[in-house]
Amino acid sequence: MQTTLELYTYEIITKEQTDLIQRAAECLARSFVGVDVSGKWVQEPMVGQLNINYEDFFEFTKDYLNTIVDQGYCAVAQDSNNEVVGVFAGDTNAPEIIGEDVFEGSFYDMNVIVHALEDVDKRFLEDYKERNGKELNDGEIFHLFMIGVTAEHNRHEIIQQLGNRLITKASSQGLKAVLVEATNPKSIRVLEKYHNMKKYTDVEGNYIVHKYQDNSRLNDIPLNTADGTYVLIREL
Repeated sequence: MQTTLELYTYEIITKEQTDLIQRAAECLARSFVGVDVSGKWVQEPMVGQLNINYEDFFEFTKDYLNTIVDQGYCAVAQDSNNEVVGVFAGDTNAPEIIGEDVFEGSFYDMNVIVHALEDVDKRFLEDYKERNGKELNDGEIFHLFMIGVTAEHNRHEIIQQLGNRLITKASSQGLKAVLVEATNPKSIRVLEKYHNMKKYTDVEGNYIVHKYQDNSRLNDIPLNTADGTYVLIREL
């Protein structure tokens, strides 16, 4: 029986690998917009609720990867056919709060998702400043922004291998922590189990969470699917 390391190959991609960036963006877009994996429907709850289309989300993802790939925090898993079946992508920038709509046309509803993420990021940044007496700067933390796995088999092992590579690199480069905005319970569970991440609590001991029930565009997401977007963190 093959081990996971024989089933899949792993690498951190570079800006020159334009074809691999394209295929990584395709993997991420499929996993966010929705894909059948061994009879189970895999989908990001907000993207599903808002019916974000694949083409728009793919372009968004590809633009993001092209912007951050030279930082060295985009790792992919490829199967024996060189198909990208898993991606962890992030950056070392401090979360940015724009505070206004930036997407237009058929991609307009992506603004709803961005505002939900900005809500938790803004509260995290405020709490960070209160705790540390200074603002969070670029280059201080690893912000894991997108996770997508479309593999039929050994999905958890892919999550473990990709995360380990990036977290080990972040630690070796002296970054202080790994930060994730987790939008559903499955993501939270695997990040807690395989990467020792925990829901972030503010100085008052409360989770930082954007509750979908309080958002008029997201309150039809069933509670048994996801209740909100949480900030998760792991100190390095």
